[in-house]
Amino acid sequence: MKTFIQCLALVLALGFLHSCEDETEPNPPGNSINRIMPLGASRVEGLSPIFESFRYELWKNLSLSGRTFDFIGTKTDPAVFPTVQGKSFDPHHEGRGGYTSGQILEGINGWLQQAGTPDVVLFSSPGGNDALSNLPYDQTIAQINGVIDALQANNSKVIIVLEQLAPGHSGFMTAQQIQYFEQLKQDVLQIAATQTNDSSLVIAVDMFSGFTDQMLADDVHYNSLGAKFIADRYAAVLDTLLE
Repeated sequence: MKTFIQCLALVLALGFLHSCEDETEPNPPGNSINRIMPLGASRVEGLSPIFESFRYELWKNLSLSGRTFDFIGTKTDPAVFPTVQGKSFDPHHEGRGGYTSGQILEGINGWLQQAGTPDVVLFSSPGGNDALSNLPYDQTIAQINGVIDALQANNSKVIIVLEQLAPGHSGFMTAQQIQYFEQLKQDVLQIAATQTNDSSLVIAVDMFSGFTDQMLADDVHYNSLGAKFIADRYAAVLDTLLE
């Protein structure tokens, strides 16, 4: 079992590596319907085949259901994924390995300016790296709210799907991290209720019920089973939301 310091070093190292090697041209701003921005850290970014993002499985799910949509973001995957019905995977995303809520808040306005305005944002594992880094909890909540404020300022009608995050491996999580994650589950519900307004819907989605150690490739990242589990939860919500 890796120690906390080892895992944190791995997450931060992966974040630095990705930031150096897979920055690409973002989607040009446009008016297509169902522009979806996957937003978060390494669980969004993935590092296939070492560990997986949920994005490919979600793209496949939505494509097979005949949905019209467009993943947007300033980053893409270096990995190649199988086509579906002759279509190539849409690799755009806004996942940055190792990023905390504060770093996402610092970057979000610039990413939106480059990638264009999303109709839907999938805010993955908010506060997850904050918990691993043992950052002040109240600061984390304030920064999650700040990201949502920025998204709503960018698009007053944006729909934000906010994860009640899946846990890390049971053999890895410390008592302090478990408490942090458990509190986040409850406060995400409150954030969703408070931040929803007359034009912008913020929805909390349960990613922890039924999630098991067998869905992890390492201490914190998804394997293919975990990626599909998360993607299916997102798909069930998006099925009721997409135009």
